[in-house]
Amino acid sequence: MDARKKRILITGGAGFIGSHLCEQLLNDGHEVICLDNFFTGSKQKVVHLLDNPYFELVRHDITMPYYIEVDEIYNLACPASPVHYQYNPIKTIKTSVMGSINMLGLAKRVKAKILQASTSEVYGDPELHPQPESYWGNVNPIGVRSCYDEGKRCAESLFVNYYSQNQVPIKIVRIFNTYGPKMEPDDGRVVSNFIVQALKNEDITIFGDGLQSRSFQYVDDLVEGFKRMMKTPDEFIGPVNIGNPNEFTMLELAQRIIELTGSRSKIVYLPLPEDDPIQRKPDISLAKEKLNGWEPKIQLEEGLTKTISYFDELLKIS
Repeated sequence: MDARKKRILITGGAGFIGSHLCEQLLNDGHEVICLDNFFTGSKQKVVHLLDNPYFELVRHDITMPYYIEVDEIYNLACPASPVHYQYNPIKTIKTSVMGSINMLGLAKRVKAKILQASTSEVYGDPELHPQPESYWGNVNPIGVRSCYDEGKRCAESLFVNYYSQNQVPIKIVRIFNTYGPKMEPDDGRVVSNFIVQALKNEDITIFGDGLQSRSFQYVDDLVEGFKRMMKTPDEFIGPVNIGNPNEFTMLELAQRIIELTGSRSKIVYLPLPEDDPIQRKPDISLAKEKLNGWEPKIQLEEGLTKTISYFDELLKIS
């Protein structure tokens, strides 16, 4: 391991995943600058870190340039759930595209290594299952999800071209469904929706017939994947899938959460949203090969139990 203390910038650092990454990198002995415009992130997620002299919190929007001397950049800034990224689709595209240009420009100027938090959404509604990194995807460029899907696809293109044209050291990670503590209760993503509904004994709403499937990754496994990716040799830029290949239908997930919470909730069915993928599952063979044997350690039941406990406390406070 590189023991040198690094100055690390995390955009979107006060978000769900970013706040976990801030904690982990501080624990590893680095200096962390957390940048966030608080659209979906919140100070509450990082307030416990403010007493740490090696942690800095900055309110800033990456669609505007930012100047700082750092060794590494993790570019996580972008609303990631459909509820939030469809709220202001133009802003979502700007964050992915202009934000990437600004952060890549910064990395180029200060010779920093930069990691892009891309997404499994670049595969769209996949016709290949599971999805390897070589798959180009099946994305509707004018659909309701396109602001996010195409924004992230364009960001990957920008990263690769800054690497080939300007030799900026880049890393691209494609994140599959991730859950855990610090998600927002109104996040709009399936795990948080189901848990909050179950804890309140409200109807659990499933879109479609409930047979569409997803693979769910606990946030600690993702953060470990990020850190390992950042340490790979410069010639390996990715993209690399980081996700849990164990696949569950929406119905199975809802039933598991009802069991773990002891809820009286009933399952109700609503129409499937436009362009919602029917199945999503990562091929993680490249991650295993290149990231020092990385694979998910925390399986669904253990991860759900920790996440339910977090939401249970949160709902009691509110």
